[in-house]
Amino acid sequence: MSLKKIALMVGTSASTVSRVLNNTSPTCASKELQNKIWKAAREINYHPNENARSLKKPAKASKIFPHISIVLARISSLEEDPFFLELFRDLEVELLKQKASIDNVIYADESFNQNIINSSGVLILGRCSYKLLDKISAQNHNVVGIWRNPMNFNVDEVVCDGKKAAEMAMKYLFSLGHQRIAYIGDCSFERRYVGYCDTLIRNDIPIDYELIKQTKGDADMAFSELLDKKLAGDTDFSAVFCANDNTAIRVLEMLKAKKRKLKQPISVISIDNIEASENTQPYLTTIHIPHREMAHMAVALLLDRIAKEHKEVVRIEFPCKIIERDSCYRLL
Repeated sequence: MSLKKIALMVGTSASTVSRVLNNTSPTCASKELQNKIWKAAREINYHPNENARSLKKPAKASKIFPHISIVLARISSLEEDPFFLELFRDLEVELLKQKASIDNVIYADESFNQNIINSSGVLILGRCSYKLLDKISAQNHNVVGIWRNPMNFNVDEVVCDGKKAAEMAMKYLFSLGHQRIAYIGDCSFERRYVGYCDTLIRNDIPIDYELIKQTKGDADMAFSELLDKKLAGDTDFSAVFCANDNTAIRVLEMLKAKKRKLKQPISVISIDNIEASENTQPYLTTIHIPHREMAHMAVALLLDRIAKEHKEVVRIEFPCKIIERDSCYRLL
């Protein structure tokens, strides 16, 4: 019944809804339709109908399935950050596979005052403060954090180290002959920025703070100013390291608009490998963060803790890897 209800809500077939929710055919629907299906599923708190399934199986003792709260600690909406949107979608798929339902999706900061006492467990997406974590842990002891960088909190965490990803990106640019490398992204408490600086220092390349542009969201103004200085001859750089793909996509668009004014192409590299990075012009070279595997392991770890199968704090770190495409060029 729920599949049919979702199908009616979004205007598609129940079979398409089933394929999307069970991730059996990633190309069975457009990205827009997939988003609508998942939104509708959240609205009606969809989870597989175990009562209906049990009619086809031998009778057995009823089972209580876990219900999970998801806390989004770094963003105010999923549409704000494509990486966290894709990670959130992967979590929905994994929770559905495990017959777990989502209690709440909470956008939280240090003023957090939501009731999560009755949730079986909590997944936190994105870096959070000690104060926020204390408020969450005071209500629920089954907590797993998923973030790009190790936080050393007293909770289970699944990470892919942003500093290592940044070092990988910088070393790749060095291998192509680049030394004048700009940085566009967050600089405050950000390991990707630390990785950028450390790699320059270890290679005896002075840090030029004119090439560093702090931005937490809209990169247009930050990079536009830097590009105008380059075109005016007031500064020079041959490559740009962006802290995330979303920023890099905007940088590529601005470079394309000024292509005729540039004497040689500027290389662009970033971190995340979101789906949109495969559709840029040129295709974006990026560092892959394995969000699907991170989501799978985070759910497994949370369910294991809920079942009291482990008590010690666990950290699982996934390696990153470079995805070489067309946006980086050898310096002539």
